[in-house]
Amino acid sequence: MLIKEILDHEAEMIAIRRDFHQHPELGFEEYRTSQRIAELLTAWGYEVHRGLGGTGVVGTLKNGSGGKRLGLRADMDALPMQELTDLPWRSTVPGKMHACGHDGHCAILLAAARYLAEKRPFSGTLHLIFQPSEESVGGARRMMEDGLFTLFPCDAIFGLHNMPLLPAGAFVTKSGALMASSDSMTITLQGKGGHGSTPENCIDPIVAGAAMIMALQTIVSRNVDPQDAAVVTVGSLQSGATHNIIPDHAVLKLNMRTFSETVRQAVKARIETLVRAQAESFGVTATLQPDFGYPVTVNHAAETAFALQVARDTFGAERVADPQQVKSVMGSEDFAFMLQACPGCYIWLGTGTGENDYAVHHPLYQFNDACISTGATYWVRLTEAFLRQSS
Repeated sequence: MLIKEILDHEAEMIAIRRDFHQHPELGFEEYRTSQRIAELLTAWGYEVHRGLGGTGVVGTLKNGSGGKRLGLRADMDALPMQELTDLPWRSTVPGKMHACGHDGHCAILLAAARYLAEKRPFSGTLHLIFQPSEESVGGARRMMEDGLFTLFPCDAIFGLHNMPLLPAGAFVTKSGALMASSDSMTITLQGKGGHGSTPENCIDPIVAGAAMIMALQTIVSRNVDPQDAAVVTVGSLQSGATHNIIPDHAVLKLNMRTFSETVRQAVKARIETLVRAQAESFGVTATLQPDFGYPVTVNHAAETAFALQVARDTFGAERVADPQQVKSVMGSEDFAFMLQACPGCYIWLGTGTGENDYAVHHPLYQFNDACISTGATYWVRLTEAFLRQSS
């Protein structure tokens, strides 16, 4: 059941969400967003710390004598893409859009924050973590490098993400690997350019790159156990400018995903071996530069069981997916870094309406504002259950 006081402020929280949506900011540029969040938390009585990870915000609320410490996390950044909706609150910034619902995640946590500050139905320490740059190069890791869990230690941490292709109000997660690792890298092939009519005087990096792409596709089929999962994608091959000139270099951009750290390291090693061997066979020089990577998102068993039970107790078992039936997804999430450092769980909240439901990262994606109070109620009940007055 939704909390009445949260519903009483629902219109205000929807307005805040839509304001964030109209003013999207990319990773590590969330200055306006973090300022607004800090102002609200301060007004509600939180001790606010800013600057972790550049634009990160942590709001801390202590109550009673309980010794347990809980962290709840929301991400703040938008995506570098053009919005195609005609909504009144559509993005006002060309080429930037909240196409993943992080504006909604912030509104959900803020709605819970207001209620928790007013009612204080817990005993212990609550840390609300508003994180920059989930979409780009790992704002979670940057906050941790700046001392997140040293300054704000947590006994457990939880994160939530909207899922527009799941029914509104559904809660879905499982223990173990929920989301894949993601590693991106750039391969530069240096050859020798020249006229297309005299290839014998050249070292063609395009031919080498094409062969390399095909060789990389054998990794999953021939080097990974068929019972494991992995994806190797070359998303870009850039070289040359016209039809009759052999260029002197080519650049490949590659991404790989796995559900296991063992497989992750094995695939990385095989990529490096194939790149070196293919380069040598064609006479080009290859440089492989890792760009960034996220580990596998691994939910902890006890915290996942707890998170699922809170959802069942709050909304009914029919709204909570059987974890044995939940499939891992090849998408990735930098909350994985936090789960490596602290026990916790990442859970999906369905926000689908049954019509015009576009997946996240689509230019027509829309966040379902009706789910703000659902998510906020969930965070409140989880906080109450974790930081019980008797703790």
